[in-house]
Amino acid sequence: MGLVLNLLVQTIVWFGLMGAIIFAAAGTLDYAGGWLYLGGMIVVSVVFGLDIMRVDPGLLRERLKPPVQKDQPLADKLIIVPLLLLIFGGMAFMAADAARWHWSMMPPTVQWAGAGVLMAALLFIYWTMRTNSFAAPVVKIQKDRGQAVITTGPYAIVRHPMYFGALFYVAGTSLVLGSWWGLVTVPLLALLFGIRIGIEERTLRTGLEGYDEYARQVRWRLVPFIW
Repeated sequence: MGLVLNLLVQTIVWFGLMGAIIFAAAGTLDYAGGWLYLGGMIVVSVVFGLDIMRVDPGLLRERLKPPVQKDQPLADKLIIVPLLLLIFGGMAFMAADAARWHWSMMPPTVQWAGAGVLMAALLFIYWTMRTNSFAAPVVKIQKDRGQAVITTGPYAIVRHPMYFGALFYVAGTSLVLGSWWGLVTVPLLALLFGIRIGIEERTLRTGLEGYDEYARQVRWRLVPFIW
């Protein structure tokens, strides 16, 4: 029951904050893209959250922990700050661009296509979490849960599939919110992910048996055939 309550509270707080950012930046509640994005995200998050609670409650407990934790390397604690600022600041910029400044003129068909991209990204991220029970939101070795190297599913293609999916998530968010200029956040996010991947790989190579061998077998870190 405690896990259910935690999921409910965090869903309300997280999406309440997200909605406040989007509509404050838009300067109006009459913003169809904002409601489409927020409503879709709430439904998907609740459905996925409840399913993970059913099949892997240990993973859900890890996912609901704060973004700064005791066993987390200092470098990861520091990179979390610009990552969160970029994600929330980028969302505010997208909403302001589409609904307040009207720099981007995007047809509804593109916004609905963006909803498809967003859903595909969320399904990919969910696949990643179902494959890897140790997909925590912070960099750390989960010795208490017997963390092991995962080599199946999306991990057979790229070493950090969660970040790969997140790039498409941000691109889909920008399109759903109706902002062409918001797509600029995607390469910026990829740059920050590249820095965090360096931090994460140092931790995994030194603390997780078998990771070096896995890294030799799966060459690509973030984007297949590129890096």
